[in-house]
Amino acid sequence: MVYRTLAGAVALAALILVTTAGAAQRSVPSRIVSLSPTATEDLFAIGAGKQVVAVDDQSNYPANAPHTKLSGYTPNAEAIAAYHPDLVVVSADSSGIVEALEKLSIHVIVDPPAQGLAGAYAQLTQLGKATGHAAGAAAVVARMKSEIAKAVASVSQGTHLSFYEELSPDYYSATSTTFAGSALKLLGLKDIADAADKSGSGYPKLSGEYILAADPDLIVLADTKCCGQTAATVAKRPGWSTIAAVKNGGVVAVSDDIASRWGPRIVDFLQAVAAGARKAEAAKG
Repeated sequence: MVYRTLAGAVALAALILVTTAGAAQRSVPSRIVSLSPTATEDLFAIGAGKQVVAVDDQSNYPANAPHTKLSGYTPNAEAIAAYHPDLVVVSADSSGIVEALEKLSIHVIVDPPAQGLAGAYAQLTQLGKATGHAAGAAAVVARMKSEIAKAVASVSQGTHLSFYEELSPDYYSATSTTFAGSALKLLGLKDIADAADKSGSGYPKLSGEYILAADPDLIVLADTKCCGQTAATVAKRPGWSTIAAVKNGGVVAVSDDIASRWGPRIVDFLQAVAAGARKAEAAKG
């Protein structure tokens, strides 16, 4: 059986169910393999952690997850099957892994990157139903909605602060059409990358000159783990000491992981940026 989540899904009604050999999965899985860092976080958050027997090499949270050398980018059906799973969760059908696992009679859930919070909530709900933790998933979604609403309410929506989200020190950024960008848009922030994305990829490469001219009120560093970027390293860049975000303490350093995953820790991401926005608001008077 393969559960495929449509890109941009806003409800469970947007799920396609494909069964193998006409049989539906009826029992709750007891041996789950996750090849998606976000799915790993989702599974543990909803209470299905004890059913997870292996996670991929990029799933670094939570710390007690059963980490392995399995790859979600280049998955190997035989290596996965060695863990005797009755459910595998992936974020993409890389290397034809879905068909390969189906041939081994292993059920698969495909949860691609969510296009917005509604899609993230739908995936949590889907995993809850598939693993026997519907109530746990509902509780996580309710908590996320409540905390996100508080973060949004903590920021004045009338100041129109601008921000630059940095994905790498060579100025790759994300627009408001991406998952993280759309989440930050809830805070009433204006993404300077939007006007620069001529190809519509959602991830344009900006220039130092463009960023200096935009003079963002906030700089969100999502390259702290990969590339060691901090408020101090940003301030040392030629000319960057004149940017409003640098002058007013509006540089927000976040974990690359929480900025790139669409699981429960998106709440931490929004809370950190909201705190930076409040500081920037105070500086603007």
